[in-house]
Amino acid sequence: MLSRLMSSSIRSLDRECNCTVRLLDDSEYTCTVQRDAKGQYLFDLICHHLNLLEKDYFGIRYVDPDKQRHWLEFSKSISKQLKSQPPFTMCLRVKFYPPDPAALREEITRYLVFLQVKRDLYHGRLLCKTTDAALLAAYILQAEIGDYDPGKHPEGYSSKFQFFPKHSEKLERRIAEIHKTELIGQSPETSELNFLQKAQMLETYGVDPHPCKDVSGNPAFLAFTPFGFTVLQGNRRVHFLKWDEVTKLKFEAKTFHIYANQSEDKKIILTYFAPTPEACKHLWKCGVENQAFYKLEKSSQVRTVSSSNLFFKGSRFRYSGKVAKEVMEQSAKIKRDPPEIHRAGMVPSRSCPSITHGPRLTSVPRTRRRAVHISIMEGLESLRDSAHSTPVRSVSHGESFLSSRGQLLDGSEGGAAAAVISDEAYSPADSVLPTPVAERGAEVGGARHVNGAPCSNGEEKESEAGPSKDGKAAGAGRRALRLVRSKSLPPSDVEELNKFVLSVVRLFLVTIGLLFALLLLLIMLTESDLDIAFLRDIRKTPEFQQFHIEYFCPLRRWFACKLRWIGGFLVSK
Repeated sequence: MLSRLMSSSIRSLDRECNCTVRLLDDSEYTCTVQRDAKGQYLFDLICHHLNLLEKDYFGIRYVDPDKQRHWLEFSKSISKQLKSQPPFTMCLRVKFYPPDPAALREEITRYLVFLQVKRDLYHGRLLCKTTDAALLAAYILQAEIGDYDPGKHPEGYSSKFQFFPKHSEKLERRIAEIHKTELIGQSPETSELNFLQKAQMLETYGVDPHPCKDVSGNPAFLAFTPFGFTVLQGNRRVHFLKWDEVTKLKFEAKTFHIYANQSEDKKIILTYFAPTPEACKHLWKCGVENQAFYKLEKSSQVRTVSSSNLFFKGSRFRYSGKVAKEVMEQSAKIKRDPPEIHRAGMVPSRSCPSITHGPRLTSVPRTRRRAVHISIMEGLESLRDSAHSTPVRSVSHGESFLSSRGQLLDGSEGGAAAAVISDEAYSPADSVLPTPVAERGAEVGGARHVNGAPCSNGEEKESEAGPSKDGKAAGAGRRALRLVRSKSLPPSDVEELNKFVLSVVRLFLVTIGLLFALLLLLIMLTESDLDIAFLRDIRKTPEFQQFHIEYFCPLRRWFACKLRWIGGFLVSK
């Protein structure tokens, strides 16, 4: 009896697991849930803890043991999605950026979006000019420390905060100048709203870049924004497709395809290659969800999409949440007193309906030994926040990517067509800690283009200087080597050729299998006793009678003999 009670208690403990969710202010929410609990249950607990009603913009993100990020699906069990063992660690993040932050109903929602966009700026995902960067940082400074006070804020006080991955002393002085002279009297909520309105005008607002490579093998970053699909390469945007133009998203293994109609007579297909099949599937699911959220009028219009070919069942996925217009309509019906937001002070009480926030860790003091002061948990969070989502690097300090919103830059137009920033621009790095894809980001920053073809820095110098008198033979050898390399297929083309051959072979095998199955079914029907008109006509034909006498009857006798032999062998044993 005692052992039975102990085993039942152990089973009850096994059915529970601890979950830790890191919130946007870097505080942690810990709870215990049943192993079979759905993701929706955990999300509702967090929203209740934050007193958040406009919750459809947010999601829970986790990282699997292979360092691949995922969004927690609310309709599925938590334990079945997370491959690691409990306790589970996840993060609350903005999943769908509001197209107009000023249209958000409640201030607490704007505050959480502000924390997310500030995090994007800090990790280098939100890129901008130096002038815009100074204004954004000044808004953050005003929201956090209030009006400038000479007694509390000595010379160089803005350098105590880290707003970007990198910034210069000139930028720090400009931040302090704006904070001292232009933002006096602004309340925290006003500064946060101004910050969001300014960030919303930037082309990288809402960008969560996925590292990929194009068909030529050049690194690129794919992202989904509230306004459409974006491809970032180097320090510029090479493609922008509005959601109304995107007709289909498809993936197979590591290959991702985007089908779009930019006009009645202009249809394009963009192809990119993800680092792993899991990363490509995550990219595809993010695209399907973003397109459904921003493009559709009602959630009833959402359909299950498939990545499969004609004969092979691939991944099937269906977005299960509300769409943007429904979220706005539901937010307009909110009628309650706005919850109190404590932007500084004590750690939040989980029993209190208001949200309280301690010191913000993203704007941390910047010292030479800053990395030493980052806690282990904060470092892990930085890793999670940037894994498989390395921000785009600028080519140099004098250039930064960004062109006017809605402008489509074709990759074939070269660097002359790209709108770059002429004034001093800060050069955003990757994230605080290195990630598995940090080296890919370095490739973007170090890449140069000579005559439209990517080459290394060494090759660029050779093309500019030309061979010397003493190195003509070596130069000829290098040119011959380049000629041989140019004649051979690049790895991406070989991979595409292999995939095409494999698809043709699979189609041929499936066709042969279907024909064989139909032939067997026809033979069974004709040899049966079914009295159907078309079967009687088939049986009376000379060809069928010959087939019946010469092939079918001997084959049937052979199978019967073998079956009798096997039966006798088993009986004798």
